[in-house]
Amino acid sequence: MARAYTLTVLGAAFGSFAIGRMTSPQTYATIVLLLTVLGIAILFVRREELSLLRIAPTSLLVFLALALASIVWTTDRSDTFVSWLWLVGFAVMAITVGHIRDTLQTVRAIGDTLRVMLGLSLGVEILSGVLLDVPIRFLDIAGNLAVGGPIQGVFGTRNMLGFVAVIALITFVIEWRSQSVAAPIAVPSIALAGFLALLSASPTVLVLAVTVGVVTATLMIVRHTPAERRTFVQWALGALVVGALVLAFAFRHPIIRWMGAGSDFSTRADLWNKILDFSAVKPFQGWGWFGPWDRGEYPFVYINYWLGDHHQTALNAFFDVLLQLGFIGLVLFLLLGGVAIVRSWLVASARRSVVYAWTPLVLVTLAVDSMFESFTLDGAGWFMLVLCALRAGQSRSWRESIEAANTGVIPTLRAQE
Repeated sequence: MARAYTLTVLGAAFGSFAIGRMTSPQTYATIVLLLTVLGIAILFVRREELSLLRIAPTSLLVFLALALASIVWTTDRSDTFVSWLWLVGFAVMAITVGHIRDTLQTVRAIGDTLRVMLGLSLGVEILSGVLLDVPIRFLDIAGNLAVGGPIQGVFGTRNMLGFVAVIALITFVIEWRSQSVAAPIAVPSIALAGFLALLSASPTVLVLAVTVGVVTATLMIVRHTPAERRTFVQWALGALVVGALVLAFAFRHPIIRWMGAGSDFSTRADLWNKILDFSAVKPFQGWGWFGPWDRGEYPFVYINYWLGDHHQTALNAFFDVLLQLGFIGLVLFLLLGGVAIVRSWLVASARRSVVYAWTPLVLVTLAVDSMFESFTLDGAGWFMLVLCALRAGQSRSWRESIEAANTGVIPTLRAQE
């Protein structure tokens, strides 16, 4: 039951665009509602196995509370409440999966789901771009496979395909390294994810790939460092990362030109500048939670009017949170992701099994992608953020100290685990 629920939830999260286009938004909303109710029922049935203190990260609960409280000052209370329900629905599904599956089981389930989703994406692109040579309009597939892309598969946009492909690459490699999947399955899976990431022609894929590669190499160095020198190495590598970020910012214009993303970045810069203008009007509480800009609400419709565009997000999760929930919401969002990265990094550097490296690598991918897209605030991206934050908190949390005081058991982090 736990595995069936997990696979169904993952299929619904990553297949949201295709399901919505092949059926209807109402059908997809019904699917999410049923999975949310079923998740709550599963948690209730297994309540004796769970600890109320560790049911969800505190930063997540406060962030959700703030999004709900924004109904008081939003421009459309009904839309804000519906958007909040979407946020809670995916959070409940992620929390349920996080409690009924361990890390290895989660990685295997995500690997199986993404193998199917990426294989299906390649199949429909071959059908559209090679066999039929016509677009599949209801899936927004242009049929560009024969000319080398860009392609988007069943994910709606090339950037979303690139994002999912990078998550898949991390998952497939971890599956292979942890020996949970044999090479005849792992190697073709890695090749498929890499091939689709390349053909997506997404400007963010290169940034994600380089970042994940650097973080992976750094984590390997830390994991192979003796425990007595690990703290020094952690701080030294942290200083190098800060220095690299400073240099990247200083040489951002040459880097953007080298990537050929000048026009794309210019569009984002104009959008972000306009968002800052509107955020200055309500700096602390924002304009109310709406998630994606699917509705013609103020200030989103006004921002698009001034820019002469049809943006559905801020193309940056941090700017989106700042606009909708203000500075307070941005701080909570940064705490949710930042604390999870630190916790998961410490766990991955101390424990021997390579499967623990999956959580920090995925969290870093989510953080970097949030600088260019708002995927982390909706659907599969939000699901993955909540799942990874919960997974990180299960291993290193202040709640362990409280439970230790109540039970007399001192929590330990054993290197051989």
